[in-house]
Amino acid sequence: MREKMWIFQTADNPKCLFSVWNQWCLYYAAVACLLLSPVRTEDVCPSSCVCARESGTVTCRDGEDTEVPGDIPEWTTTLILKGRNISTLQRGAFMSNGTELEMTTLLLSYNGIQVIEPYAFLGLPRLHRLDLSHNQLESISARAFHGLPELHSLILNHSILPRATEQLSSALSPQSLRNLHRLELAGNMLKYIPLVRLDMYNLRTLVLINNSIESIGGENVTVLYQQRNIHVFLSLNPFRCTCELEAFYYWLKNSSQCPDAGRLLCSEPEAKMGVPVVKLRAEDVDCMNENLEAVSYVFLGIVLALIGVVFLMVLYLNRGGIKRWLNNIREACRDQMEVYHYRYEQDSDPRLANVAV
Repeated sequence: MREKMWIFQTADNPKCLFSVWNQWCLYYAAVACLLLSPVRTEDVCPSSCVCARESGTVTCRDGEDTEVPGDIPEWTTTLILKGRNISTLQRGAFMSNGTELEMTTLLLSYNGIQVIEPYAFLGLPRLHRLDLSHNQLESISARAFHGLPELHSLILNHSILPRATEQLSSALSPQSLRNLHRLELAGNMLKYIPLVRLDMYNLRTLVLINNSIESIGGENVTVLYQQRNIHVFLSLNPFRCTCELEAFYYWLKNSSQCPDAGRLLCSEPEAKMGVPVVKLRAEDVDCMNENLEAVSYVFLGIVLALIGVVFLMVLYLNRGGIKRWLNNIREACRDQMEVYHYRYEQDSDPRLANVAV
């Protein structure tokens, strides 16, 4: 009844009818604008990816794409790219339309990445964790990790090919990784620690498992004594248990900074193969004993040489007397031989034999 009365009232009042008409027009215009307006890029999920805006995670797995998706939402905090065919990380590969992202975690394992160009991670100033494990890195630019001032964890397990080993030291510069707390380099056939100086980083964990490290130099051991907060994992390395390992051996004995110290085994010499490094005796790696033994042999050789020189000098100084002595011996021998010769002739002459009879 009220609705009918309202309709009649509006019909009788043209001003009221015009007002209602305007409201309906504005309503339909707003709906049309919403339907026809372009969708914001920050709300678009990249093709072949799964987006979870609540957690800020974008996951892209097992695709044939050769480049990083260019339409990464601005709200992304965790990006997972796995099983792709991304051979090269180009400069600014993760910048979305030229703008920086608030991303904190970037996982890029198993993508067949071979080359990291300079400033590849430009536009990720808040990145805390970067995982590049299980790739095939052949070339790493010295400025590959520039633009990552907040990076705390860098994972490069089973990724560094021999060609890139020498480039790794330049890429891991303290200028670009000054806040690095954890560095993982397992399974890369490294023969040394690829860091300029351990005390130039804020490292707390260094993982060097399953490499080709035979010894840790005295310089690094000194720094390890000073950096009490760092923990180094070194199992599955072929340690050469000789005198060169002395400083490292005592560090293992006196420090708890190597959590897997009990699993460090000797590979050389053959007599110590398979023996845990911490189970060695002090004399096995005592450089002083080896040096003393070497010095003793040298000293013995010098003494024998001096004795020989003295003997030769004595002979030289007494050459006249020795010559006379030799002549006397020769004359005595000659006289003795003549006596034997004379007796032999008498015994052999038959006439002298008859006379004797």
